[in-house]
Amino acid sequence: MPSAPSSAITLRGVRKEFPGGVVAVHDLDLDIADGEFVTLLGPSGSGKTTVLRLIAGFESPTAGTISLAGKDVTREAPFDRDVHTVFQDYALFPHLTVLRNVEYPLRIAGVDRTERRRRALEALSTVRLDAMADRVPTALSGGQRQRVALARALVDRPAVLLLDEPLGALDLKLREQMQVELKQIQRDSGITFVLVTHDQDEALTLADRVVVFNDGRVEQAGSAQEVYERPVSAFVAGFVGTSNVLGPEAAQTILGRDGSWSVRPEKIAIGDPTDPVPDGRTTALGVVEELVYTGPTTRCVVTLDAGGQLSVLLLAGPEDDKVPARGARVQLNWRHDHEVQLHQ
Repeated sequence: MPSAPSSAITLRGVRKEFPGGVVAVHDLDLDIADGEFVTLLGPSGSGKTTVLRLIAGFESPTAGTISLAGKDVTREAPFDRDVHTVFQDYALFPHLTVLRNVEYPLRIAGVDRTERRRRALEALSTVRLDAMADRVPTALSGGQRQRVALARALVDRPAVLLLDEPLGALDLKLREQMQVELKQIQRDSGITFVLVTHDQDEALTLADRVVVFNDGRVEQAGSAQEVYERPVSAFVAGFVGTSNVLGPEAAQTILGRDGSWSVRPEKIAIGDPTDPVPDGRTTALGVVEELVYTGPTTRCVVTLDAGGQLSVLLLAGPEDDKVPARGARVQLNWRHDHEVQLHQ
């Protein structure tokens, strides 16, 4: 029987309270396995960045313990932890070449010139920038500067790499490209990555596991698929993907069940009210309130006769005959097993 992966990061009962009685993190228990890629996802003020800063040592917990590879580092300074942090602003030295930027941590650590050059070039090769070693950061694109920052963080092979919204300053196309590269770098290096983001697509794309924060607490933790397909609460259903919630009254009318329920937009079929419905599917009638064209998809917002609204995602353009007109009466239907009960 294979042994369980060792824990790179362990937080037990961690609480962080700022002056004025503001509690940013409430009694958090969290384990991150060695070599795992975890994203901490949540809106501004949810506590995710504070957790990252606690792991890095930039903040001290009001209560609880923080361990790295089984060693209690709760009261240790940042430079005594086997952790590096990459920030959104890159924090590169503009007057130094790319190579010297990457060498910098090794120079501070007293590594000799030959060895630090070898390791810096190796780190630059990992991010595919060894050909630009003699350039200065101002001569690079935003994505290239981000890769230099990653190389500098990886050069002395930390056990844990913390990333604080590292792609937030990039445009959409470059951010998507960097997401793919970041995932590849993590896989190749085998280092534990913990990334903070408020971007749900980024979290789902990158992570082995997503930890969703809300008001200083973990709302749900699980694989990207689990968090998206099986949200445990209305908050997770709304924050991770399009909010599609049937409130108690609508759920009772449409499903014949108590409580609140969620069904994802892409799981819903839309058609004429007179269309026959296959067995094993739930139906609901309503009126198309709005159409939102996004290029490859069109989102239909339907106001239900039973109350509330549901969004339907269609892989069709605005002039496709599958897309109903605004104001049209429609029938929605979906499989029973796509209904997920939510806890408040």
